[in-house]
Amino acid sequence: MERTLSAVESEQQRFITKTYSWMGLALLISAATAFFTAQSIFVGNELTAFGLFLFGNKMMGFWIFAIAEIVLVLWLSSQIRKLSLQTAIIGFIGYSVINGITLSSIFIIYQIESIAVAFLGTSAMFFIMAFYGATTKKNLATFGRYLMMALVGVIIVSLLEFVMAVFFHLNTTILDFLIAIATVIIFTGLTAYDSQKVMKIAKNSNGNEDYQKVSIMAALELYLDFINLFLMLLRLFGKRR
Repeated sequence: MERTLSAVESEQQRFITKTYSWMGLALLISAATAFFTAQSIFVGNELTAFGLFLFGNKMMGFWIFAIAEIVLVLWLSSQIRKLSLQTAIIGFIGYSVINGITLSSIFIIYQIESIAVAFLGTSAMFFIMAFYGATTKKNLATFGRYLMMALVGVIIVSLLEFVMAVFFHLNTTILDFLIAIATVIIFTGLTAYDSQKVMKIAKNSNGNEDYQKVSIMAALELYLDFINLFLMLLRLFGKRR
């Protein structure tokens, strides 16, 4: 009986370790891709061919990658049960690379010191909320549903802000500030919620392929929490070049 309990606990720990390891790998891939992409955008003060593709012609290339990110996440989320483990891994890593390419713009817009401070701040907030989510006895499921509804609202308002700024040339600075604050609050809460969800899933993990794919999707959710929190903190406090 003790051996059985030990095996179950060991499998639970493996699931948790794998999930956070996948998340860490995705962050590393995105950071490296963003940095090296940023290095290849300019030669002196001139845009390279790749830089022109990304940020020239009304940022057509950037939007292509941004849309590809959304499509890839939706595809992984909807098809994860049907995909093989290898395909899920390739999709996950591919998303990390594509997101790294779009993130390269932060190295052009913000000072490197601001990026470093925002990353450290995000890491601290993420760790605290992940620890809380993993250890609290309070069920965060209802809290998580409200946060997801709030996120949908923020996305709708962000689209309206985009329309107001691009097509009507209205000053949306205050609205942009409020959206950033709301997004920080939402993803701080979602970090706790998703961390608790990982712990709950781990209790039933048996190490088969389905749970390995679930681990990848859980890592993707945590990765998105971290990235969105990082971008909003950078947006609020980052110093521009």
